[in-house]
Amino acid sequence: MAKPIIELIKVLRERTGAGMMDCKKALEECDCDIEKACDWLREKGIAKAAKKASRIAAEGLTYVKSCDHCGKAIIIEVNSETDFVAKSDAFKELVEEVARIILHDEIPTVEEAKENAQIKELFTNATVKIGEKLDLRRFEIVKLNEGEGFGTYIHMGGKISVLVVVNKSCDDAKGLAMHIAANNPSYISKEDIPAEVLAHEKAIQMEAAKTDEKLANKPEAVVEKIIEGKVNKQLAETTLAEQEYLLEPGCTVGNFLKQRDMKVVRFIRYMVGEGIEKRKDDFAQEVMSQINN
Repeated sequence: MAKPIIELIKVLRERTGAGMMDCKKALEECDCDIEKACDWLREKGIAKAAKKASRIAAEGLTYVKSCDHCGKAIIIEVNSETDFVAKSDAFKELVEEVARIILHDEIPTVEEAKENAQIKELFTNATVKIGEKLDLRRFEIVKLNEGEGFGTYIHMGGKISVLVVVNKSCDDAKGLAMHIAANNPSYISKEDIPAEVLAHEKAIQMEAAKTDEKLANKPEAVVEKIIEGKVNKQLAETTLAEQEYLLEPGCTVGNFLKQRDMKVVRFIRYMVGEGIEKRKDDFAQEVMSQINN
């Protein structure tokens, strides 16, 4: 029973930034349901936000390659066991060559790519040479419509890669890709936020308002307005158009695009290892020492 709770505490800490014992309490109150525990912590004011992205938990590289001439691009992630291997020239060459083949042949799925004779041989040879288990985790091919353009950016040598499609070909697209790499938006605009996400965030803020002493004697209409403002602020942080543009402080991305008659059609952001759990031996001992005290 100890092992599952340790793993759940670890995940909850990474998502919320709350302390170990607060995470343990939240899990106990919510029958070990991570999502409910995230909400519980926020409702109690212990966690400011329930972050959806996991921390980097596996090694490897992401990579993005575009071809304006053929109007195609690929974004890809290949994993290795160690960061040392991920930084090697042999591994970088593997990732780039696999991306080239997939893009050229327009292979539709990871499963089909792994069965491709050229790619199988590349992975076999690289595994023998490097001495680690290597894995093609994911990729996506994007094709431009008429008039559209690509923006690409690779951060920290491949820890994060971004592919963005804009409504016209221009130099500003790369800057937008850099911004997305740094700020990790979930949506392009407010209109893209699903109704269930809005409702979920409002429910959290309404619950939090019940225990906020500053709101205790305020009229219901005022409280409703405050809650609406908090919901908008929280979701604005995850919306590209509402974020302050990295390359032009004081200006939102939305205003920057409007001034240039630009529109972001879509974007894809890969971060190495997001969502893959990585063993940390010292963590279990740290948690158990606090739980047993």
